[in-house]
Amino acid sequence: MAVRVVVKSGEPLEKTLRRLRKICNNEGLTRDIKRSSVYEKPSEQRRRKERERQKALRQAAKKLKDKAKKKKKGPRR
Repeated sequence: MAVRVVVKSGEPLEKTLRRLRKICNNEGLTRDIKRSSVYEKPSEQRRRKERERQKALRQAAKKLKDKAKKKKKGPRR
């Protein structure tokens, strides 16, 4: 995956690097690099993937709950 950051005119290098770091964090690149730098046993991989799946399910359920709450509330008269 290629990530490009265009340097704006007159922009300090530190600010550009900060934007690059932010993009990499949002894409999950730094997490993947850190994870692949150390050996992870297959059983740990399965546990991690299961935890991530459970987290995604909880977040989706929360989103649906919030959406239903907003829809139920409706406009006041």
